[in-house]
Amino acid sequence: MSTIHFSSKPALRDPILVAAFRGWNDGGSAATVAAAFLKNRCEAKRFAVIDPDRFVDYQQTRPMVSIEEGQVREITWPETEFFHARLPNSKRDLLLVIGVEPNFRWREFSKAIAELAVETNVALAVTLGGLLADTPHTRAIPVSGAAHDPALLERFDDLEPVRYEGPTGIVGVLHDDLSKAGIPSASLWAAVPHYLGGNPNPKAALALVQALEPLVECELSPTELEKASAEFDRQIARVVEKDAEMRSYVTDLEDRLDNGDEYDEDEDEDDDADDDDDDEDVDDITSETRIPSGDEIAAELQEFLREQRDDS
Repeated sequence: MSTIHFSSKPALRDPILVAAFRGWNDGGSAATVAAAFLKNRCEAKRFAVIDPDRFVDYQQTRPMVSIEEGQVREITWPETEFFHARLPNSKRDLLLVIGVEPNFRWREFSKAIAELAVETNVALAVTLGGLLADTPHTRAIPVSGAAHDPALLERFDDLEPVRYEGPTGIVGVLHDDLSKAGIPSASLWAAVPHYLGGNPNPKAALALVQALEPLVECELSPTELEKASAEFDRQIARVVEKDAEMRSYVTDLEDRLDNGDEYDEDEDEDDDADDDDDDEDVDDITSETRIPSGDEIAAELQEFLREQRDDS
Protein backbone atom coordinates (compact mmCIF):
# COMPACT_ATOMS: atom_id res chain seq x y z
CA MET A 1 0.00 0.00 0.00
CA SER A 2 1.40 3.38 -1.02
CA THR A 3 2.11 5.77 1.84
CA ILE A 4 1.82 8.92 -0.28
CA HIS A 5 -1.34 9.45 -2.36
CA PHE A 6 -0.93 11.67 -5.43
CA SER A 7 -3.53 13.82 -7.14
CA SER A 8 -0.90 14.79 -9.73
CA LYS A 9 2.83 14.38 -10.32
CA PRO A 10 4.23 17.76 -11.35
CA ALA A 11 7.52 18.12 -13.20
CA LEU A 12 9.79 20.07 -10.85
CA ARG A 13 12.89 22.08 -11.72
CA ASP A 14 15.86 21.30 -9.47
CA PRO A 15 13.52 21.52 -6.45
CA ILE A 16 14.26 22.54 -2.89
CA LEU A 17 12.26 20.63 -0.28
CA VAL A 18 11.14 22.59 2.79
CA ALA A 19 9.38 20.66 5.56
CA ALA A 20 7.63 21.66 8.79
CA PHE A 21 5.76 19.44 11.24
CA ARG A 22 3.39 20.52 13.99
CA GLY A 23 4.15 19.11 17.43
CA TRP A 24 7.33 18.56 19.42
CA ASN A 25 9.51 20.24 16.77
CA ASP A 26 7.33 23.34 16.52
CA GLY A 27 7.68 25.59 19.57
CA GLY A 28 5.60 28.75 19.18
CA SER A 29 4.25 27.26 15.91
CA ALA A 30 7.34 28.87 14.35
CA ALA A 31 7.91 26.18 11.73
CA THR A 32 4.33 25.68 10.60
CA VAL A 33 3.56 29.41 10.47
CA ALA A 34 6.72 29.94 8.38
CA ALA A 35 5.72 27.07 6.08
CA ALA A 36 2.17 28.40 5.72
CA PHE A 37 3.63 31.78 4.79
CA LEU A 38 5.72 30.10 2.08
CA LYS A 39 2.65 28.29 0.75
CA ASN A 40 0.69 31.51 0.48
CA ARG A 41 3.60 33.65 -0.73
CA CYS A 42 4.49 31.22 -3.54
CA GLU A 43 0.86 30.28 -4.31
CA ALA A 44 1.79 26.63 -3.87
CA LYS A 45 -0.56 23.94 -5.16
CA ARG A 46 -1.26 20.68 -3.35
CA PHE A 47 -0.35 17.55 -5.29
CA ALA A 48 -0.08 14.76 -2.71
CA VAL A 49 -1.01 13.74 0.83
CA ILE A 50 -0.16 11.15 3.47
CA ASP A 51 -3.34 9.62 4.89
CA PRO A 52 -3.07 10.05 8.69
CA ASP A 53 -4.90 6.81 9.62
CA ARG A 54 -1.71 4.73 9.84
CA PHE A 55 0.39 7.39 11.53
CA VAL A 56 -1.68 9.61 13.84
CA ASP A 57 -3.32 8.97 17.22
CA TYR A 58 -6.55 10.92 16.85
CA GLN A 59 -6.95 11.21 20.62
CA GLN A 60 -3.67 13.13 20.71
CA THR A 61 -4.15 15.09 17.47
CA ARG A 62 -7.85 15.37 16.88
CA PRO A 63 -9.55 16.16 13.57
CA MET A 64 -11.22 19.56 13.39
CA VAL A 65 -14.93 20.04 12.69
CA SER A 66 -16.60 23.06 11.10
CA ILE A 67 -20.23 23.67 12.13
CA GLU A 68 -22.33 26.50 10.71
CA GLU A 69 -25.87 27.20 11.92
CA GLY A 70 -26.03 23.80 13.55
CA GLN A 71 -24.98 21.89 10.44
CA VAL A 72 -21.67 20.03 10.18
CA ARG A 73 -19.94 21.42 7.10
CA GLU A 74 -16.57 19.75 7.14
CA ILE A 75 -14.19 17.54 9.11
CA THR A 76 -10.53 18.31 8.52
CA TRP A 77 -8.10 15.48 9.21
CA PRO A 78 -4.50 16.05 10.37
CA GLU A 79 -2.90 15.12 7.06
CA THR A 80 0.65 15.65 5.88
CA GLU A 81 0.35 17.61 2.65
CA PHE A 82 2.75 18.15 -0.26
CA PHE A 83 2.73 21.33 -2.34
CA HIS A 84 4.71 22.58 -5.30
CA ALA A 85 5.42 26.11 -6.49
CA ARG A 86 7.80 28.29 -8.45
CA LEU A 87 10.17 30.16 -6.18
CA PRO A 88 10.10 33.93 -6.83
CA ASN A 89 12.75 35.03 -9.36
CA SER A 90 14.40 31.62 -9.27
CA LYS A 91 15.11 28.80 -11.70
CA ARG A 92 14.22 26.33 -8.96
CA ASP A 93 10.92 25.01 -7.70
CA LEU A 94 9.69 24.59 -4.15
CA LEU A 95 8.50 21.24 -2.79
CA LEU A 96 6.77 22.08 0.47
CA VAL A 97 5.81 19.51 3.11
CA ILE A 98 3.45 20.61 5.91
CA GLY A 99 2.07 18.14 8.40
CA VAL A 100 1.88 16.83 11.92
CA GLU A 101 4.57 14.78 13.64
CA PRO A 102 3.30 11.18 13.47
CA ASN A 103 2.57 9.08 16.54
CA PHE A 104 3.31 5.76 14.85
CA ARG A 105 5.52 4.20 12.14
CA TRP A 106 8.10 6.99 12.01
CA ARG A 107 10.50 5.03 9.81
CA GLU A 108 7.84 4.25 7.21
CA PHE A 109 6.65 7.86 7.24
CA SER A 110 10.15 9.31 6.92
CA LYS A 111 11.33 6.92 4.23
CA ALA A 112 8.29 7.73 2.10
CA ILE A 113 9.22 11.43 2.13
CA ALA A 114 12.88 10.64 1.40
CA GLU A 115 11.86 8.40 -1.52
CA LEU A 116 9.70 11.20 -2.93
CA ALA A 117 12.69 13.54 -2.63
CA VAL A 118 14.78 11.09 -4.67
CA GLU A 119 12.05 10.62 -7.30
CA THR A 120 11.67 14.38 -7.79
CA ASN A 121 15.45 15.01 -7.87
CA VAL A 122 15.45 17.28 -4.84
CA ALA A 123 18.70 19.27 -4.79
CA LEU A 124 18.44 20.39 -1.16
CA ALA A 125 16.12 19.64 1.76
CA VAL A 126 15.57 22.05 4.65
CA THR A 127 13.50 21.36 7.75
CA LEU A 128 12.16 24.13 9.97
CA GLY A 129 11.76 23.91 13.73
CA GLY A 130 11.08 25.92 16.86
CA LEU A 131 12.55 25.20 20.27
CA LEU A 132 11.62 26.82 23.58
CA ALA A 133 14.62 28.53 25.16
CA ASP A 134 15.74 30.93 27.90
CA THR A 135 15.84 33.88 25.53
CA PRO A 136 14.04 37.23 26.09
CA HIS A 137 11.38 38.47 23.70
CA THR A 138 13.08 41.88 23.61
CA ARG A 139 15.97 40.60 21.49
CA ALA A 140 16.20 39.19 18.00
CA ILE A 141 15.12 35.56 17.73
CA PRO A 142 18.27 33.39 17.62
CA VAL A 143 18.30 30.90 14.75
CA SER A 144 20.62 27.90 14.77
CA GLY A 145 21.46 25.56 11.94
CA ALA A 146 22.78 22.06 11.35
CA ALA A 147 23.67 20.02 8.26
CA HIS A 148 25.18 16.68 7.32
CA ASP A 149 27.17 18.26 4.49
CA PRO A 150 30.22 20.38 5.54
CA ALA A 151 29.74 22.55 2.43
CA LEU A 152 26.26 23.45 3.62
CA LEU A 153 27.58 24.35 7.07
CA GLU A 154 29.71 27.06 5.45
CA ARG A 155 26.49 28.79 4.39
CA PHE A 156 25.49 29.13 8.06
CA ASP A 157 27.92 31.98 8.82
CA ASP A 158 25.24 34.15 10.43
CA LEU A 159 23.62 31.31 12.39
CA GLU A 160 24.40 29.69 15.70
CA PRO A 161 25.66 26.12 15.19
CA VAL A 162 23.36 23.54 16.74
CA ARG A 163 24.78 21.90 19.86
CA TYR A 164 22.49 19.14 21.05
CA GLU A 165 22.48 15.53 22.14
CA GLY A 166 19.26 13.87 23.26
CA PRO A 167 15.78 12.88 22.06
CA THR A 168 14.86 13.80 18.50
CA GLY A 169 11.66 14.44 16.61
CA ILE A 170 10.55 13.35 13.17
CA VAL A 171 12.83 15.93 11.56
CA GLY A 172 15.88 14.15 12.98
CA VAL A 173 14.72 10.84 11.53
CA LEU A 174 13.96 12.48 8.19
CA HIS A 175 17.44 14.01 8.00
CA ASP A 176 18.98 10.60 8.57
CA ASP A 177 16.94 9.08 5.73
CA LEU A 178 17.73 11.99 3.41
CA SER A 179 21.43 11.61 4.15
CA LYS A 180 21.28 7.88 3.38
CA ALA A 181 19.55 8.74 0.10
CA GLY A 182 22.38 11.12 -0.82
CA ILE A 183 20.30 14.30 -0.57
CA PRO A 184 21.98 17.32 1.09
CA SER A 185 19.88 18.50 4.02
CA ALA A 186 19.90 21.24 6.61
CA SER A 187 17.78 22.18 9.61
CA LEU A 188 16.91 25.65 10.88
CA TRP A 189 15.75 26.17 14.47
CA ALA A 190 14.26 29.34 15.93
CA ALA A 191 14.73 29.81 19.68
CA VAL A 192 11.33 30.89 21.02
CA PRO A 193 11.08 32.57 24.45
CA HIS A 194 9.84 29.72 26.63
CA TYR A 195 7.33 31.91 28.43
CA LEU A 196 5.63 32.63 25.07
CA GLY A 197 5.62 29.13 23.62
CA GLY A 198 1.88 28.48 23.81
CA ASN A 199 0.77 31.02 21.20
CA PRO A 200 1.78 31.34 17.54
CA ASN A 201 4.92 33.48 17.39
CA PRO A 202 5.18 35.38 14.09
CA LYS A 203 8.56 36.82 15.13
CA ALA A 204 10.05 33.32 15.29
CA ALA A 205 8.43 32.39 11.97
CA LEU A 206 9.92 35.52 10.40
CA ALA A 207 13.38 34.61 11.70
CA LEU A 208 13.10 31.19 10.04
CA VAL A 209 11.99 32.65 6.71
CA GLN A 210 14.86 35.15 6.75
CA ALA A 211 17.35 32.38 7.57
CA LEU A 212 15.91 30.28 4.75
CA GLU A 213 16.41 32.93 2.06
CA PRO A 214 20.17 32.38 1.48
CA LEU A 215 19.66 28.62 1.36
CA VAL A 216 16.96 28.80 -1.31
CA GLU A 217 18.82 31.67 -3.00
CA CYS A 218 15.84 33.94 -3.47
CA GLU A 219 14.13 36.83 -1.71
CA LEU A 220 10.86 35.80 -0.09
CA SER A 221 9.70 39.33 0.86
CA PRO A 222 8.05 38.40 4.18
CA THR A 223 6.30 41.78 4.58
CA GLU A 224 3.21 40.22 6.15
CA LEU A 225 5.28 38.46 8.81
CA GLU A 226 7.26 41.64 9.46
CA LYS A 227 4.05 43.55 10.19
CA ALA A 228 2.74 40.71 12.35
CA SER A 229 6.01 40.58 14.30
CA ALA A 230 5.92 44.30 15.01
CA GLU A 231 2.34 44.06 16.31
CA PHE A 232 3.25 40.96 18.35
CA ASP A 233 6.10 42.90 19.99
CA ARG A 234 3.76 45.77 20.81
CA GLN A 235 1.23 43.42 22.40
CA ILE A 236 3.88 41.77 24.57
CA ALA A 237 5.41 45.11 25.59
CA ARG A 238 2.03 46.41 26.77
CA VAL A 239 1.38 43.30 28.85
CA VAL A 240 4.86 43.06 30.38
CA GLU A 241 4.91 46.77 31.24
CA LYS A 242 1.95 46.22 33.58
CA ASP A 243 3.57 43.31 35.46
CA ALA A 244 6.56 44.06 37.68
CA GLU A 245 7.36 40.39 38.24
CA MET A 246 7.45 39.68 34.52
CA ARG A 247 9.57 42.79 33.87
CA SER A 248 12.08 41.56 36.43
CA TYR A 249 12.22 38.12 34.84
CA VAL A 250 12.80 39.53 31.35
CA THR A 251 15.51 41.86 32.67
CA ASP A 252 17.26 38.88 34.23
CA LEU A 253 17.23 37.05 30.90
CA GLU A 254 18.61 40.15 29.16
CA ASP A 255 21.41 40.46 31.72
CA ARG A 256 22.37 36.82 31.31
CA LEU A 257 22.48 37.22 27.54
CA ASP A 258 24.52 40.43 27.77
CA ASN A 259 26.99 38.69 30.07
CA GLY A 260 27.68 36.09 27.42
CA ASP A 261 25.54 33.24 28.74
CA GLU A 262 24.21 31.09 25.90
CA TYR A 263 20.47 30.53 25.79
CA ASP A 264 19.37 27.13 27.06
CA GLU A 265 16.72 24.95 25.51
CA ASP A 266 13.78 24.65 27.87
CA GLU A 267 13.56 21.21 29.45
CA ASP A 268 9.78 21.15 29.13
CA GLU A 269 9.73 21.84 25.41
CA ASP A 270 7.87 18.67 24.63
CA ASP A 271 5.08 19.58 27.03
CA ASP A 272 4.66 23.14 25.80
CA ALA A 273 5.30 22.82 22.10
CA ASP A 274 3.07 19.81 21.61
CA ASP A 275 -0.16 21.42 22.79
CA ASP A 276 -2.31 21.07 19.71
CA ASP A 277 -5.22 22.93 21.28
CA ASP A 278 -3.48 26.17 20.33
CA ASP A 279 -2.68 25.01 16.78
CA GLU A 280 -5.59 26.24 14.73
CA ASP A 281 -5.31 26.00 10.95
CA VAL A 282 -1.99 27.67 10.17
CA ASP A 283 -3.46 29.02 6.93
CA ASP A 284 -5.70 31.20 9.09
CA ILE A 285 -2.66 32.51 10.94
CA THR A 286 -0.91 33.74 7.82
CA SER A 287 -3.88 34.68 5.65
CA GLU A 288 -4.92 37.20 8.29
CA THR A 289 -1.63 36.88 10.21
CA ARG A 290 -3.40 36.23 13.46
CA ILE A 291 -1.74 37.91 16.42
CA PRO A 292 -2.47 36.59 19.92
CA SER A 293 -4.54 39.12 21.82
CA GLY A 294 -3.21 40.97 24.84
CA ASP A 295 -5.48 38.86 27.03
CA GLU A 296 -4.09 35.63 25.55
CA ILE A 297 -0.51 36.79 26.08
CA ALA A 298 -1.28 37.98 29.61
CA ALA A 299 -2.91 34.65 30.48
CA GLU A 300 0.11 32.74 29.21
CA LEU A 301 2.57 34.91 31.13
CA GLN A 302 0.54 34.61 34.33
CA GLU A 303 0.46 30.83 33.96
CA PHE A 304 4.23 30.84 33.45
CA LEU A 305 4.76 32.93 36.60
CA ARG A 306 2.51 30.61 38.62
CA GLU A 307 4.59 27.63 37.50
CA GLN A 308 7.77 29.49 38.42
CA ARG A 309 6.45 30.13 41.93
CA ASP A 310 5.36 26.51 42.33
CA ASP A 311 8.84 25.31 41.34
CA SER A 312 10.65 27.66 43.72
